[in-house]
Amino acid sequence: MKQTYRVLAGLVALGVLVQAAAIAFGWFDAISEVDKGAVIDENYEGNAGHMIHAINGMLVMPALGLILLIVSFFAAKQVPGARMWAGIVFGLIVLQVALAFAAFSAPVVGTLHGINALAIIGVAGRAAALTRTSPAAARRQMTGPVDVPAQSTGSAAPQSTRPV
Repeated sequence: MKQTYRVLAGLVALGVLVQAAAIAFGWFDAISEVDKGAVIDENYEGNAGHMIHAINGMLVMPALGLILLIVSFFAAKQVPGARMWAGIVFGLIVLQVALAFAAFSAPVVGTLHGINALAIIGVAGRAAALTRTSPAAARRQMTGPVDVPAQSTGSAAPQSTRPV
């Protein structure tokens, strides 16, 4: 379950990269077409980049986030904080979809859509990183004995520099 949780969290992070690449391609391709004489108006349906961004953002990413959240309940004993971080990932993905729809009416909201994408990749990366430490190891790190070196007495300076 731990490995499944890690892979799903990694796929969410990878999905954000795919989203960024797809939308960048979509708009650079659209600008290139406009330079060649194409017209973007209410009849413009987008291109392959826009379609990849839409399908990935509306179907794949929410599904990955939901599956990660479900898996987190099974991985909770092996992954510290799994449910909380998966919940945050899923919540940010839901917010991302809402921001996308809001941005069509208020384009300035698109800036929040971009910023939230960065939050998703960061939180998904954190969720994946949780799998690197087992709960037992985490407890040992917090409560285990600590070896503290004995304090030395005297001076570390050479004999010739000591005051007499």
